[in-house]
Amino acid sequence: MSAERELVGNAAREGDLAWVRLTVSGQRIARATGEGRGMAALVREVEGRTLLDAASAPGERLAADALHDALGPAVAAPPSFGRVAVAMSGGVDSAVALLRARAAGYDPVGVTLRLWTDPAGQDSERVCCSPASVIAAREACQALGLPHFTLDLREPFRRSVVEPFVRGYARGETPNPCVRCNGGFRFGALLAFAKRIGAAKLATGHYARIAEHRGRLLLGRGADPAKDQSYMLARLDPRVLARLWFPLGEQGKAETRAEASAAGLAAAARPESQEACFLAGDDYRDFLGRHGLERRDGPVLDTEGRELGRHDGFWRFTAGQRRGLGVSTGEPVYALRTDPGTNAVFVGPRAALARSEVSSGRGRLFVPAERVEAKLRYRSPAAAATVFALTRGFRLALDEPAYGVAVGQAAVLYEEDAVVGAGLISASR
Repeated sequence: MSAERELVGNAAREGDLAWVRLTVSGQRIARATGEGRGMAALVREVEGRTLLDAASAPGERLAADALHDALGPAVAAPPSFGRVAVAMSGGVDSAVALLRARAAGYDPVGVTLRLWTDPAGQDSERVCCSPASVIAAREACQALGLPHFTLDLREPFRRSVVEPFVRGYARGETPNPCVRCNGGFRFGALLAFAKRIGAAKLATGHYARIAEHRGRLLLGRGADPAKDQSYMLARLDPRVLARLWFPLGEQGKAETRAEASAAGLAAAARPESQEACFLAGDDYRDFLGRHGLERRDGPVLDTEGRELGRHDGFWRFTAGQRRGLGVSTGEPVYALRTDPGTNAVFVGPRAALARSEVSSGRGRLFVPAERVEAKLRYRSPAAAATVFALTRGFRLALDEPAYGVAVGQAAVLYEEDAVVGAGLISASR
């Protein structure tokens, strides 16, 4: 007989508190006690259930928050071919992915990551990892009688994604935190959870595809170019792709909303979540100013080193930026580069932004490649290039110059629709 153990969960909302204590034998709840609004009914509901099954029990929000605080870190289950973990953000895309998993005959289990967001942000409720999003995801699952779990990863996320973002700007880079999050942190946590509950697959609402290309599974562009998210996912290790499923990869956003609306899902009308969720709707410059990067007076210099104006912090500028430079030269000028050591910002004509070679010192080629389409920023079109493999990483020789290339952004390499390589830009010329 399994030894008993205790799981404890806590929650607070608008001054109210709730707690729950579960006495668990193996994965089954032998006894449950707690206090707080709605807790008495919820503990009666979950006694005798497995942890996996208890996560489908509906309850008042405060009590449910406390229960799920206890369940998330402890749930486990033996492998089941029919079980699929579904990453839930509270938005329409993940809600429809959940519907697709159920319609395909799987037993879906929803999971939401609670990630750190800046409490001083202007719109923290619209981000994909806010308390409101967690509740929306949980209620979407429970409305269908499906279990849902929340994993509180606020501090690990802050260390792994937010702090490197701030350090990157301090070095004069332009980091893309969403590439770091999706290419490593987020999917690492979600796949570990899927394995823990015995799920055969992890499904997400991303607009991307998985395809066999040159003899191996590789990430591919989503069918709708306007919603394709392969750039943000490009650093995923191809070895994990066999465990992933992107149910929305063959369609566009309008089809997803229509499907959600037809199913009567509350998420059908939910607005788009914001990029760089931890900014909580704020401008990244204001965020950086609150988190360690000080405003400091410095020169705006032309390519000859002549001072054209002053600025209040090199980290407030990125390569290709045209607005907010605070100088007037009679012709358009752009931020070319910054020098953290001297707190200088260099500006010049657009022609001075041209880059014909781009390097990624820690990039990876997933298959040998020579000719690719290279996407150097999320919003920029892909450019034809020749690839040269290096001892570490790769170098790109672009057919036509690219403008606004920034160290810290991702270089994602495509053959047809398949991602054949990816890495962070370390240098350009």
